[in-house]
Amino acid sequence: MVKKTIMKYNNCQINCLPKVTEKMGTAEVLWQRRNRIKQITKRRWNYLINLFSEIKRKSVRASDGVAEKTNEDFLQPGDKVRIRSKQEIQKTLNKWNQLRGCSFMEEMWPYCETTQIVFKRVEKFLDERDYLLKKCKGIVILEGVFCEGTKDFGPCDRLCFFFWREEWLEKIDAE
Repeated sequence: MVKKTIMKYNNCQINCLPKVTEKMGTAEVLWQRRNRIKQITKRRWNYLINLFSEIKRKSVRASDGVAEKTNEDFLQPGDKVRIRSKQEIQKTLNKWNQLRGCSFMEEMWPYCETTQIVFKRVEKFLDERDYLLKKCKGIVILEGVFCEGTKDFGPCDRLCFFFWREEWLEKIDAE
């Protein structure tokens, strides 16, 4: 006859684990919690990114009645453009003088209603505030149109290009 053994849970090692572990300092505990939170957050972000990518792939833009732009629709280097009037551009700006995060600086107004040539499309740029390489769409730089300083900070010798949103420009057909 086999005797049944009754396990006593008060002798289980799980109950002893808090006593067995070495005492950790507060900094060590916080560091481990921080790393664990980062791991969980990263997994959730990856899940969301994959989910949105899948939704984006499956959605058909044409069914929404919005045609996708082709490369021919975008401004290309060498294209001749007219910068829209001040009134047209102001209609596109929010209360911070921005359109989709791109600021229209006070120093850009004198170029309104002038004809310029597209120098280059901007796909990526280095944000010097946090030194991260960032992607963008619908932004071009124009030949010979530089920032020479602002009224707040005065003249500057750096000669940075202005970022121009395509919505602020009108393509002129070559004749």
